[in-house]
Amino acid sequence: MPASFAPAVHDVALEALFVPFETGALAMPADGRVLFLRARDGFRLREMAGKDWVCEQGFRPFADALERSGFDVLPPGGDGRFPLVLVLPPRQRDEARALFARALRRVTEGGVVLAAVPNAEGARSAESDLTQLAGPLHQLSKHKCRVFWTQPVGGPVDAGLLATWEAFDTPRTNDAGYVSRPGLFAWDRVDTASALLAAHLPADLAGSVADLGAGYGYLSTQVIERCPGVSSIDLYEAEARALEPARQNLHRAQRDSGRDVAFAVHWHDVTRGLPQRYDVVVSNPPFHQGRADLPELGRAFIDTAADALLPHGRFWLVANRHLPYEATLAARFNEVRTVVMQDGFKVIEARGVRA
Repeated sequence: MPASFAPAVHDVALEALFVPFETGALAMPADGRVLFLRARDGFRLREMAGKDWVCEQGFRPFADALERSGFDVLPPGGDGRFPLVLVLPPRQRDEARALFARALRRVTEGGVVLAAVPNAEGARSAESDLTQLAGPLHQLSKHKCRVFWTQPVGGPVDAGLLATWEAFDTPRTNDAGYVSRPGLFAWDRVDTASALLAAHLPADLAGSVADLGAGYGYLSTQVIERCPGVSSIDLYEAEARALEPARQNLHRAQRDSGRDVAFAVHWHDVTRGLPQRYDVVVSNPPFHQGRADLPELGRAFIDTAADALLPHGRFWLVANRHLPYEATLAARFNEVRTVVMQDGFKVIEARGVRA
């Protein structure tokens, strides 16, 4: 895995999560069973975990890292109950609230839900939310993080609020008319860059298409709508929670187009390459992880696109105007042209993959 997609080397939230066990404020369950929601790999986890731990992680590169370290990893949405549920909540608040609700559903009576959040990423709000759901919490601060956990569950949990917050994770139609869910990239709208790329896609794109970093499927729906010669499209997306919204959006695009365009949605880390080759690749690649700009992610997407294109293939890309992709594109393609620069973005077409 490229280092750019690996979990942070110094994961302060992961380190802080285990402090209550170091201080003696908490003890590991006697039966050793632990569920870890949104788990991330790291030295501290490998040091603390036992053989009966189960990790849930929906971001494919993080899931792959956990599996390489020997953990049992499931995508989000499992069942079964555990005496200890660990949580690393996301920054998006509705997504985090749904995760807290799921943690309360998955903990056994008398069990504990434990979470850690960096102070700069909404720790106080996250603690307040879990308090609303589960009642008074224990709390400590360490590594610039807030660590908080429930009383042994069995007391008053607000059942109505639990159901409401669980529903936050249900795919729903956003203001732009696409099925999405909180926490996905541009989940509540159409991303400006993707819309710019869609508006400039030529109608003569044809054959098999790959959409890299497809999200909830907006760009793929536009390929179907605008390019009647396209016969099939594969969506590749690292975030598992995006897959069901993407399926629903593509089914609707099929119906609206009146054409039986074959499609498949893949939970996949694009930086690891693709399993087949295509006539066309389209992409609005990620360029950050957390708050850090990581243009190497976009460069990795360009390399994957070049490797996956047939000799006559065409690559259509949108990116922030300042991102330095031109050298990578020139190294991998014979023809590179900037189609438009607008609203801080650039749309680029590349052809003629270099051998």
